[in-house]
Amino acid sequence: MIDFKKMIENESVEDVLLFFAPKRSYPDIDRIYVRYSFEVAAKRELLISFQRLIKEGKLAKNEKGHAIKGPYWQEPVFVTEKRYGIE
Repeated sequence: MIDFKKMIENESVEDVLLFFAPKRSYPDIDRIYVRYSFEVAAKRELLISFQRLIKEGKLAKNEKGHAIKGPYWQEPVFVTEKRYGIE
């Protein structure tokens, strides 16, 4: 089971978005931040980072508007190291 709390506390917003955005909807990710790091959601840092990642090509949107991996997407280090219960 993934330890969301530690991930949110220890990793950058960008890295968390790169991991979650292709798998979960933006509202799901927002709820995780509201629960574990409300300040990030309240200051709109999450939304601004999400929009920036799309602009930079690290994330993209499909025809239905869902986030997918962009041409410049790279797997975050915490994922390759399998931290927080990631398999």
